Amino acid sequence: MKNLSGAEYAASKYNELVVREETTLLEFLMKEFSGISRNRAKDILAGHGVTVDRRNTTRYDEPLHPGQVVRVSKHKQSTQLQNKYVKIVYEDKDLVVIEKAVGILSMPATAKQYSAKQVLDEYFAKRHFKCTAHTVHRLDRDTSGLMMYAKSIEIAKILEEDWHEIVFDRRYVAVVSGEMEREEGTIESWLKDNKAYITYSSPEDPGGGKFAVTHYHTLKTTPTRSLVELKLETGRKNQIRVHMQDIGHPVQGDGKYGDGSDPIGRLCLHAYRLDFYHPRTGQIMNFETPFPREFMKLFNSQT
Repeated sequence: MKNLSGAEYAASKYNELVVREETTLLEFLMKEFSGISRNRAKDILAGHGVTVDRRNTTRYDEPLHPGQVVRVSKHKQSTQLQNKYVKIVYEDKDLVVIEKAVGILSMPATAKQYSAKQVLDEYFAKRHFKCTAHTVHRLDRDTSGLMMYAKSIEIAKILEEDWHEIVFDRRYVAVVSGEMEREEGTIESWLKDNKAYITYSSPEDPGGGKFAVTHYHTLKTTPTRSLVELKLETGRKNQIRVHMQDIGHPVQGDGKYGDGSDPIGRLCLHAYRLDFYHPRTGQIMNFETPFPREFMKLFNSQT
């Protein structure tokens, strides 16, 4: 077996890149790796395989200067999160953005329930981080998509107190029953749970209700179903599911507010976009995931 020199060993382990001009780490990675997407560059940083002058960093906005050396590991870090329900999309010292799969709670209702929060807490502990995941918003167990967790009480408080000022774009994609009559529109109503924990909708405040606003845009239609983009102006419990039921186009696969149609064996609702101002730096953060393939197949076959 050939003995590798120090330089050869480093070359087998890392891509070593020299900075030629003033830039930031995120922009540098996007340029050096043949124009990869912003989210992919953030993913590389979140994997903790990047060093600047041999100093580990995950800061996407870290300034770089000519002559500095950036190393990017060619191998996944052993501490990287491997979980079929939770994928880390972005992580820094203040927060983590994940893509949650169907079938896991955002946070446990009881101590023994498996949740995305538990997955993250175990991941932080494995890496000896002195933090836990603080839930600042939720997705239903059967809804997939993008979520954000704070990594400290300080950041959680900022997000909770100024959520509507910080988070400026949350969008979902859904497969709904029937052919949508309109290309776009807005649904407004007051939502309130009854004693059986069923959320019902009313045009006027029934007393103790919460005002909810959902904007929709029709993307594709067939005689039996439609693909709809939904933008939340408010984030109420079961808002999208109840509002789509209100206009006669319930989300398919919804056993609670649906019409019995279940084409792919899951709730056809996915949180695909999350845009916000970073609670500490104020920088604009944009995250987007592809529409689920199972959703698109329903329209490729035109059934």
